[in-house]
Amino acid sequence: MINWFKTMMLLTGLTALLMLIGGAFGGRTGIIIALAVSLGVNFFSYWFSHRIVLAAYRAREATEAEAPRLHAMVTELSSAAGIPKPRVFVIPSPSPNAFATGRNPANAVVAVTEGIVDLLDEEELKGVLAHEIAHVKHRDILIGTVAASIASAVLFVSSMARWAAIFGGFGRDGDGDDNIFGLLVAIFVAPIAAIVIQMAISRSREYGADEAGAGFAGHPHGLANALKKLHHASARIPLRAGKATSHMFIVKPFSAGGLMNLFSTHPPIEKRIERLQELNR
Repeated sequence: MINWFKTMMLLTGLTALLMLIGGAFGGRTGIIIALAVSLGVNFFSYWFSHRIVLAAYRAREATEAEAPRLHAMVTELSSAAGIPKPRVFVIPSPSPNAFATGRNPANAVVAVTEGIVDLLDEEELKGVLAHEIAHVKHRDILIGTVAASIASAVLFVSSMARWAAIFGGFGRDGDGDDNIFGLLVAIFVAPIAAIVIQMAISRSREYGADEAGAGFAGHPHGLANALKKLHHASARIPLRAGKATSHMFIVKPFSAGGLMNLFSTHPPIEKRIERLQELNR
């Protein structure tokens, strides 16, 4: 519940940021342009993003005959979550990772790499699949799409403001100081704030999927142990993933520390494991 409240507050903040810079840059027209761009990106992402990402990673649907172990786990976990069984895809990569995609639970897909199937034991793999089922149950794919689309609209309006400043089209009317302040916010502050908020939403949903997934699996041990293995193995065998899709995976395909954690789509592995271990206390 806390993660959901945090997510909604962050989405509200992201939307408010979009309205603020849209209004500062172009008044009512700026807001309408920003929202139109956001809605257009949202519509395309909602209907087609799952096909694009599956094609990008050369994922292939696995039948029950080809992957009976995976199908049995997904059937059990989706039943525990109370959602339709997602389709199962396998990615031909030795790097251990997994993600879920699809516009809603009725059209969901769970994809795993060949590497993660080879690396994890039964309990650990079940924990990973439970995490992905939780993303489907909570419609995190849609939430992430909305957050990314609003952030993209913020970046679009900021870019418009930057070009307007270069060509002198900003701040000709109204109070000059206010317009200059609004311009600086739109160009420098808003894009960074939008990215930070978007990343915070992604991290919040990861925590939520960890907790719910542990419930679907019956305990947190499998997922906690899996995260430990994945953290080290994915560093040894990195996945060639684009930044636009890295947030979808259960562990981030590339790592960063310190200040860059603000811009990370995933919480630190250590904190995720610590939270999972606290579920037994």
